[in-house]
Amino acid sequence: MSIGAVLAQLRGDFPDVTISKIRFLESEGLVRPSRTPSGYRQFTPADVERLRFVLSAQRDHYLPLKVIKEQLDAADRGVEPAASAPRLPRKLVSLSGPAFPGDHGGMPAPADFAPERDIRLTQEELLADAGVDLVMLGELEQYGLIRPGAAGFYDADSVHIARTVKAMTAFGIEPRHLRAFRASADREVGLLEQIVAPVYRHRDEDAKERADEMVRELAALSVALHTLLVKAGIRGVTGG
Repeated sequence: MSIGAVLAQLRGDFPDVTISKIRFLESEGLVRPSRTPSGYRQFTPADVERLRFVLSAQRDHYLPLKVIKEQLDAADRGVEPAASAPRLPRKLVSLSGPAFPGDHGGMPAPADFAPERDIRLTQEELLADAGVDLVMLGELEQYGLIRPGAAGFYDADSVHIARTVKAMTAFGIEPRHLRAFRASADREVGLLEQIVAPVYRHRDEDAKERADEMVRELAALSVALHTLLVKAGIRGVTGG
């Protein structure tokens, strides 16, 4: 099958899949179609099932591509899966790789960092949706916790941040106490930017999608690590 025919087969179950996405998965070694003498890709039914598994593992189990590839490589070697491991189609088997935090325990997943529909809120709308007043909003902006856009509008994340900080104020925490959170987040974003910036600069047509996938996976892992470190530290506070 051509890549267009494969796309047509997958679109019913995965409406967001694109030709660029399939090419990206090939570049990551998750599927290996053969080539005609003129260089056109030729996919077999097994290749299509392999793509279905990859897309399902990302969408339903929030597995990063590295773990999915480990499972596929193990299946190619005939490694038997653990009882809890997701099953590969067509008698392929999967290795029980390290569980990605998004798969258990409510940890973030790469899909959580995908672009959302652009929402632009006025100051009045933000105040009403978040349930905060102008004084608190001023403090949130003063300490960098909320940053309005160039046109003065706010996004959906600003509402969530304002609501979260408001909940924390019930414990005596004020926005000024949370400056370290902003600084820590900026450092994490800066680190991720350094890692993916060279990929974004590549000239091939799949570079942006490859970099987008990478930054989402890294962001999920970064937040998960932060959560786990805080969780471990809390045990020292509670003596648990």
